[in-house]
Amino acid sequence: MGRRTVLTLTLCAMFAALTAALSWVAIPMPWGVPYNLGLIGVYMAGGLLGAKRGTAAIVVYVLLGAMGLPVFAGFRSGPEALFGPTGGYIFGYILAALAIGLAADRWGRSAKKLMPAMAAATLLLVYLPGTLWFVVYAAGRSSFGAALMVCVVPFLAGDAVKIALSGALAAKLYPVYDRIHQPR
Repeated sequence: MGRRTVLTLTLCAMFAALTAALSWVAIPMPWGVPYNLGLIGVYMAGGLLGAKRGTAAIVVYVLLGAMGLPVFAGFRSGPEALFGPTGGYIFGYILAALAIGLAADRWGRSAKKLMPAMAAATLLLVYLPGTLWFVVYAAGRSSFGAALMVCVVPFLAGDAVKIALSGALAAKLYPVYDRIHQPR
């Protein structure tokens, strides 16, 4: 196994672990969707590692949770977490990492390029499928509009801060990542 392969596997594992650790920093909410910092791991994985590696890291994170390791918010795991009220958001993490990574690979890793990609991915690939799944999970007890009010609106300001911090941090860290990831 070559140096680059070992480095890639290590970075994917590190970002899966980072996402898990950040997901554990959670504030429970009464409607079942906790406020947590897991999206920072998603933003950083896509922004730094790019589409293939960033997505792989988040897929590893989701698979670890699916296998029963308590990596999701509130130390949850397993099928009940993946198919419970937050399942759409968890699967949205994979799509967001892919989209952010594609944007970073194509348009660069400056903060002004990463932040709009992170915002769009959050709105379209995390909030939208997550909220739609929440409505399906609620089985008619919640309309889409009501779900938006409890599953999206309370998180907008905090996620904007996460995007600003992650975009700036990824832009600053990328030259270091690029330097260590170059073939020798």
